[in-house]
Amino acid sequence: MNNPDVQKQDHQESDVVVEMTGCPAQDARTVFDVLRRSFASDRTEGDTPEDASTTRPTVWTATVDVSEMREGAQPAQLSGPVTVEAQGGYWAVDRLRRRLADSFTVKVVGTASGDQEQEVRLRLESRDAT
Repeated sequence: MNNPDVQKQDHQESDVVVEMTGCPAQDARTVFDVLRRSFASDRTEGDTPEDASTTRPTVWTATVDVSEMREGAQPAQLSGPVTVEAQGGYWAVDRLRRRLADSFTVKVVGTASGDQEQEVRLRLESRDAT
């Protein structure tokens, strides 16, 4: 018999909150598009990030469910390096990082670990054309 509490816990463990700030809206959209093609996301196709303020930084956020991986990601181009904050369970954040590495050069530039969750700061760059 299925226990709904266990199912909810499993689903929550596969959710990763992704945040970006300090990058152009088009780069945020590129990263969200890669994630949306790879996993279930609260960002719909055609959802274009927009700057909310001209005086304060905009933070773009998405929640992705990494429990089921969709077809392979392809290399994507960014206008410059993008910093991504990913927060979730250890397995889920690692799965998200590995999928991003299918499309970008990914460097882990910071981590904060908790008992059951971690926050990882990733630096994404376009892959070399060579």
